[in-house]
Amino acid sequence: MKERIAGLIHFMYGREAGEPVIEELMDILDEFRTKLTAPEDYAGGFPLSEKDSFLITYADQFREAGRPPLATLKDFLDTYLHGLVEGVHILPFFPSTGDDGFSVADFQAVDPDWGTWQDIEDIAGEYGLMMDLVLNHVSKSSRWFQGFLRDEEPYRDYFITVPPGTDVSGVFRPRTHPLLTEFDTAAGRKLVWTTFSEDQVDLNYANPRVLLEMIRVFLFYVEKGARAIRLDAVAFLWKEPGTPCLHHPKTHGAVKLLRAIVQEVCPWVILITETNVPHRENLSYFGEGDEAHLVYQFALPPLLLHGFMKGDSSFLQGWARDIRSPGPGMSFFNFCASHDGIGVLPARDILPEEQLASVYSAVQARGGLISHKSTAQGNIPYELNINCFSAISEPELSGPLRVRKFIASQSILLAMPGVPGIYVHSLIGSENWIQGVRESGMNRRINRQKLDYGKVQDELSTPDTIRERIFAGFEILLMARIAEPAFHPLAASRVVPTAGNVFALLRIRRDQDGPGRVLCLASLSPKDAEVSFSARELDMNGERLFTDIISGDVVYPSWEAENRFSMTLGPFEALWLRYGTGD
Repeated sequence: MKERIAGLIHFMYGREAGEPVIEELMDILDEFRTKLTAPEDYAGGFPLSEKDSFLITYADQFREAGRPPLATLKDFLDTYLHGLVEGVHILPFFPSTGDDGFSVADFQAVDPDWGTWQDIEDIAGEYGLMMDLVLNHVSKSSRWFQGFLRDEEPYRDYFITVPPGTDVSGVFRPRTHPLLTEFDTAAGRKLVWTTFSEDQVDLNYANPRVLLEMIRVFLFYVEKGARAIRLDAVAFLWKEPGTPCLHHPKTHGAVKLLRAIVQEVCPWVILITETNVPHRENLSYFGEGDEAHLVYQFALPPLLLHGFMKGDSSFLQGWARDIRSPGPGMSFFNFCASHDGIGVLPARDILPEEQLASVYSAVQARGGLISHKSTAQGNIPYELNINCFSAISEPELSGPLRVRKFIASQSILLAMPGVPGIYVHSLIGSENWIQGVRESGMNRRINRQKLDYGKVQDELSTPDTIRERIFAGFEILLMARIAEPAFHPLAASRVVPTAGNVFALLRIRRDQDGPGRVLCLASLSPKDAEVSFSARELDMNGERLFTDIISGDVVYPSWEAENRFSMTLGPFEALWLRYGTGD
């Protein structure tokens, strides 16, 4: 492993410059090796199973008087999700100056308004904790950047500066604001690289000191209990003039290095890359099995939204049919909502432009907003800013049917091969927060409302409220999922073709007891939908009945011939059908 690490450092910095970096890195690994202990439940190999899903939430998502929000979050997890959700992704909880936590001012502190490291460790002691390594940038108020402004060592080269007149037109832009921001420093005015905002200053990984600093931060998070590390905006990490500065080979080198470090000192930790780019580019972060353990399925949210808006899963089916297992010990992180909006770029090579245009119109009609990015051809849509429930379930539907439609969409999320991430506002049935957009001027605030914990508890305990119905729907799905080995993240899957108004996915787990199969069906139609299947296509091996593991009911298909049967699904009905009756 030392040779592997040394080879990556030589690739990134050259042999001569790399030697002292290797020596210091090995000292860092030796230091943390004495601090890190494998969790008691870690048995080696891929550390996630069908029992694992992640709640995605802010540290201060729930608020109550006189109590730190992190303690309140722990109460929410213990009260509502114990035994249902094994993991929790707490979005950046560090001192920050903007972007709802992603303008990090201090990587190794907890925002005192939200709690302490003890609160974080208490959560990590009960749940698999995912933490963000915001490794592309820091706040301009951070100690590092303030040292840069004073022209002090070692911070003088921690950031990327370019001469006036530098042509950066070929750099990939995720936003519409200028790439470079001018700052007054003790050494004069300088143009500094700021990919995401003038408050988020990009780090200079061409300086190995920066890499070593961030490796220390990474291992510090593991020491504090992180079981998964999300590499935020990692695709932008390495900048080189004359390139798009996206997916740079040395960016992949840095991810490979982190994976090698994980294998060396903390093999129970999962690396997950956050790369909101077209699907095929996203898959590159598996590397040759030596980069991420999990890669975000960024194409799933726009395709799921399009399917339920149109009542047609054809494009979703076509994309999902092409999904192949990335290899041993690797899988996907599936989500359909998050603290960010729904990315458009991952669907651009899948949905035709006219289909995307119809989605934009529907999103705006349902109270959502469209964010744009800069290209050489002008500004184009980049992200749909809308609450997931508000987007999928139009308000014209009756309350029960709105909930049924939304839960059907979430049944697809939970059935897809990989590990599901469930955004807290989806879990508890929130809607668009227009007031937040008006107050902040930030489109993304539409789906980032912080909530009074007492009010949420009241709504969750009151029968037939939207929150109670949606949470109850999730609870049933999650209970069924964690009991079914066919939903293991490494288990096989196969899309079963349908006419489009129903999405059908076969999950297959092979083990010592033989193959276990579950046929997952979800109707995208407000009317009854009929589907027909071949028993041979589903490898039924003489089985004639199913058990719906969501409801527990035995399902009797209508057999049209010896090897073919049909079924009728009700409006927006979801079924997870295990072969046989289980008797």
